Amino acid sequence: MAITVFIADDQAMVRQGFGALLASQPDISVIGDAPDGAVAVSEVRRLRPDVVLMDVRMPEMNGLDAARVILSAGFDPPVRVLMLTTFDVDDYVYEALSIGASGFMLKDAPAEELIRAVRVVADGEALLAPTVTRRLIADVTSRRSTARRKPAALSALTPREREVLELIARGMSNTEIAERLFVAEQTVKTHVGKVLSKLDLRDRAQAVVLAYESGLVTPG
Repeated sequence: MAITVFIADDQAMVRQGFGALLASQPDISVIGDAPDGAVAVSEVRRLRPDVVLMDVRMPEMNGLDAARVILSAGFDPPVRVLMLTTFDVDDYVYEALSIGASGFMLKDAPAEELIRAVRVVADGEALLAPTVTRRLIADVTSRRSTARRKPAALSALTPREREVLELIARGMSNTEIAERLFVAEQTVKTHVGKVLSKLDLRDRAQAVVLAYESGLVTPG
């Protein structure tokens, strides 16, 4: 089945350009778009896409607020949100990941990166592998003034689960983690599931936030 995508951006050219690009892929179907966050929330509730491309800055309701509403709705199957951002809104990255967004893309990223991003997010993984993404996460989290203290829940992780969490935070996919640890990919998926369950996290993106915020992984 095709991956269904919804695009929310206040610029018509962005919606049309991204829509045409994604619709040209045999495994992706663009089922709607919206010029602002309020319309996006309403349409996503009606259409239930697999992935929402959500611009951060929009009128009526900004992308972060719209994403928060969508991600807290408890859709089953889940609706994944991929934030669209530019370098001048780096400070929004941390909040986007904290509310459960599956990652973010720079608007000027190459076409092949956007297509890959949709596929990665639709598959349930966080889009955290590109170098620029790791750098932005590191920059944002390193600027936070809150003291980093390891949550007590981290002590519930086995050494291997903690290692998997660290690799997730470094931006590795399940396949890459399996290759690094010389184990089967299914074994990695099992470890990831246990990490999320023990730490009461919604998804991999929140796992990355916790790993940085706790100091388990440091920027750089």
